[in-house]
Parts: sequence; structure tokens; C-alpha cells
Amino acid sequence: MVAQVLSHFAIAFCIAFVLVSTASLALELNVIDKCWRWNPDWTNNRQQLATCSVGFAGKMTDNIGKDTIYYTVTNSSDDPLNPKPGTLRYGATVISQKVWITFQRHMNIQLKKPLVISSFTTIDARGSRIHISGIGCLLINKVSNVIIHGLYIHHCRSGESGSVMGPNSKIMNFGGIDGDGITVARASKVWIDHNTLYACQDGLIDVTRGSTDVTISNNWFKNQDKVMLLGHTDEYSSDKNMKVTIVFNHFGPNCSQRMPRVRYGFAHVANNLYQEWTSYAIGGSMNPQIMSEANLFIAQKSGKKEVIWKLGSSSKIYSVRDVFKNGASFKATGSGSIQPNYNDQQRFPVANAKSVQALTNFAGVLVCSWSSIC
Repeated sequence: MVAQVLSHFAIAFCIAFVLVSTASLALELNVIDKCWRWNPDWTNNRQQLATCSVGFAGKMTDNIGKDTIYYTVTNSSDDPLNPKPGTLRYGATVISQKVWITFQRHMNIQLKKPLVISSFTTIDARGSRIHISGIGCLLINKVSNVIIHGLYIHHCRSGESGSVMGPNSKIMNFGGIDGDGITVARASKVWIDHNTLYACQDGLIDVTRGSTDVTISNNWFKNQDKVMLLGHTDEYSSDKNMKVTIVFNHFGPNCSQRMPRVRYGFAHVANNLYQEWTSYAIGGSMNPQIMSEANLFIAQKSGKKEVIWKLGSSSKIYSVRDVFKNGASFKATGSGSIQPNYNDQQRFPVANAKSVQALTNFAGVLVCSWSSIC
């Protein structure tokens, strides 16, 4: 009996040791999480998060400072034209200064129209389970310095043209809206981190119409056909200046294509986990530059094995230190080397692809308890 108890204790200890070791490894290698997640007092140091971003968004320190307004969402309702104080829409549109938005409790927010987010807005859902769904979901349009962190975004639907409260409390008209989770259009310095996105009518994230300096990190994308579009249309050549970093994300299960699809611009795709695909994982058209670095691609046991889809012969799509499993393959294209050429605020170390499963183990919304390590 004693031996049996000791055996169970030993097994439990080994499991706990492995879990702690995995968590420690993930935090050590993930420079974003390492920056803030070890701090047990993160609830009183929320603005520390803005110093942790990497990639083309750079540091988001313009979102913080003594002039930042702290705003707490207390009301889950939504009025697109006359937002009530306490609602998410009020904080994201009516407040014209820097605003750091948190949530009083767990909420399901059903949007009646797209939520148009102002510049210098941070939506920080750590500590609460916040579900966003409805018409159009989040729209980051003609603004800069936006952080979206810790949301469940799903079942976003298309909608007809209409009017909605926009930045600086101005009523804006919009045409028909696609059913995307997050739309970034004509925007810059946008950081989308630790969200869980799935089951939207169109795509999960679009970065289009000349947007640039975007980092998409630590997210979990699942149960979606078209996942991520970078670049508006073949005719919209302004997207040639687009720069997007896609890092530490988990794609799958049940994702088909566009992880991402890139038109014109530059995408650095690094340290992501690809858990199967039914069409392709990474696609390019209109001569984009895509650097795939130290990702882990796990193909289906039967079905599509090729990672890349491309249209045209001038695309530069490179694989650097990627790891391929279940017969996954990568048909690189183009000549000459490409590099992201990050500055000091954007640069980060890319881990070995063999560490990607541990590195992305905490992708998606984090379960954070108040006054403890997140």
C-alpha cells in the first residue's frame, strides 16, 4: 500500500515537473511573455505589457504614460450610435485620449455593428473571459497605436451598410462589412496578442489597404477556412509597403488556408505551430516577400503536404530553419536573400523550430488569476 502511494506520488511529481519545465521553457524562449508574465503583480502594472511587443509593431510605449485614462467595462450591451458609459464601445470610441480598457467581470459582448477603435487604444482583457461576436467585430481603420490583447473573437458575421459611432465620437458611414474577426485597414502600429479566434463568416484577421507595422503574436487560430489575409486586392498596390510580423501563433486544428495569404508586402513568419491544413498554409500573390523562419509544419497524415501556394513567378518565399513533419514540404521561390531588417525596438531572437510546440503552448487567451503569475 505504501509502495503504491509512493508510486502515485512519484508519477504526480514527474507530471508536475514536466509541466513546470515546459512552462519555464516557453517563457524563457518567448520574449514577449518573458517580459511580463513572471510578474505576480501584473494587475497593478498593466502598462508593462506595452513595453513587451516585438516585430514590426515595435514597442507600444506611445500607448502608456501619466496621461493614459484607465477605463473599466462594466456593461456588456452595445449601442452603435449612442454608446452608454461603461460599455466597450464607449471606451473605444468616445474617449479621445490614450485609453487602457479593462473589464470588471467575464462578459459575452454581441456587437450590433462593427466596433471602430480609436488611436492609442489598448483593449486588455487579462483576468476576465471576454467573448466578442456579432456584426463585423473589430475594425481598426485609419488609426495607429492599437493593442488588442486577451479576447475570444468568434462567430463574426457580415452586415449591410450603415452608420456607427467612430473615433472622437464622430458618426461614420460604412459600406457592407465582411464577417471578419479583426479588420486592420489604413492603420499602423497595431499589436494583436494572445487572442483566441475561430468560426467567423469570412476570415479571422485582415490587414489591408496600406496598413503596416503590424505584429500578430501568441494567438490561437482554429476551426476556420480562410484564416488571415495580408493585402487588399490585386489592384491595391499600396500594400507593397505593408510589413507584418507573425510570431508564436498556433494555427489549427481545422484550419484550411491563408496562414497567411500575402499580397505585395513583406511578412516575417516565425516560430509558429501549424497543426495540419487542408488547402495550404502560406500563400503569396502579387510578388510578396515572405520569410518563413523556424516554424513547425505538421501536415495531415493523408492529404495536402505542400505548405506553399503561390500565384506568379516573382514572389520571394523562403524557408529558413523550418521543421517539417508527416511529409510536409516547402517549395521556396524567388532569388536573392530577404531579411526583415528590424530596428532595435523590433528585433527579437527566433528560437529553434524544435522548441515551437513548447513555445506556443500558451498561445491564445491566457487564464490569468488576479495577484498571481499569469
